[in-house]
Amino acid sequence: MAKDNEWRDNQGYDLFSELDDEAGLDLQLSLNLTDHGLNKTGQPIPPITLVRGYLNAEQQLALMTESLTYPLSRPEIQVFGQFHAIPRQQVWFGDLGCDYLYSGLFIRALPWPKYAHKLREKLARDYGLASNGVLVNRYADGKDCMGAHSDDEPEIAHGSHIASITLGATRDFVLKHKHSQTKYNISLHSGDLLIMHWPMQNDWLHSLPKRLKIKEPRWNYTFRQLIVNFHS
Repeated sequence: MAKDNEWRDNQGYDLFSELDDEAGLDLQLSLNLTDHGLNKTGQPIPPITLVRGYLNAEQQLALMTESLTYPLSRPEIQVFGQFHAIPRQQVWFGDLGCDYLYSGLFIRALPWPKYAHKLREKLARDYGLASNGVLVNRYADGKDCMGAHSDDEPEIAHGSHIASITLGATRDFVLKHKHSQTKYNISLHSGDLLIMHWPMQNDWLHSLPKRLKIKEPRWNYTFRQLIVNFHS
């Protein structure tokens, strides 16, 4: 079956066909967990891989253009007995049976958009990353944020990794060790891939703090592997 033309650029190649040469070179610069999870000073380091420029400009544009059609919402969560709208917009796409419950919100999985699904396949092909759902967050500007948390909901498959793609504005991504309080700040740029390896969520919190000087939007795609029909 021929692929839809919308999957191809004006030269006719598949935008999400394979790992780009430049991104492959950046693998040499990846930040990886050491044998014992400690740096030279004895402080813990997070089990992550950072790949700069994983997506090229055409791939980024395809996803950002598609995101204009996403049914984004700003749901309310209960905090200390009061309801507050979350400081960002979001939507959850996933396979059948991959509904998600977090922060007290039960979210039904919506069908995969085309380019988001292509990115899912690309991550599986390039890194063997299995996923059956993606949470898309849109931060309108630097006032939108994400508090410190771990992605440790019970429906997330044991031993699975979480892949995070940044599009748009550069934002600081903060990692904090739950016990030692060691902190790392990583600037994530448009097109970057950050893989949070298991068991990072057991020991680390991560957040996207406010940065009021930033006026541009940022999109974040986090691909996760859930236990199918967990909430059935």
